[in-house]
Amino acid sequence: MAVVRRETRPRYHWPEAQLNVWLIVVLAGSATCLGIFAWFMMVQTQMNLGIPWLFPYMVVVSALGVSFIFLVLGLIASHFLLPGILILGSFILFVLWLTGLIETSVQLYGASGNVNDNCQIYVVDNVSKGNDINTMAWIMQSTLCNCWKTAFAFELVNTVFYLWMIVMSWQVHRDYYH
Repeated sequence: MAVVRRETRPRYHWPEAQLNVWLIVVLAGSATCLGIFAWFMMVQTQMNLGIPWLFPYMVVVSALGVSFIFLVLGLIASHFLLPGILILGSFILFVLWLTGLIETSVQLYGASGNVNDNCQIYVVDNVSKGNDINTMAWIMQSTLCNCWKTAFAFELVNTVFYLWMIVMSWQVHRDYYH
């Protein structure tokens, strides 16, 4: 008589709507920051300026964020999304995004000569209009200023969303054992 042993995987109940919102927002934030900081690096190179450590750091962190989302989607597709994987990955990415957020906020809003002050002085208070090179330069400067603010906003959102995923994953883990 043959004994058949079947092992069953634990089934965790994930709140689908919250998980989908989290995936979309974090993917959008990571992809946006990846593009912005890669563009910043291109601009610095084009202008023969040094590249601050924040730019490649955020490119790598953003790429890790996008990769993590694809990993999560693969785990969802294979029905193997474990809370422990999300807790660990979200914690690591939370710390990385928080580091980038702190440095971006220092550059954007820090001591005198920060990006926001320069944007106010040279762009917001110095609007250029007309069909000439000065207007094109002003548009470029305005775009740079807006990209800094957009990157800061998405870094803040992603930092909060990774913290939210840690909490949500812990709740899914806790609910499985209760």
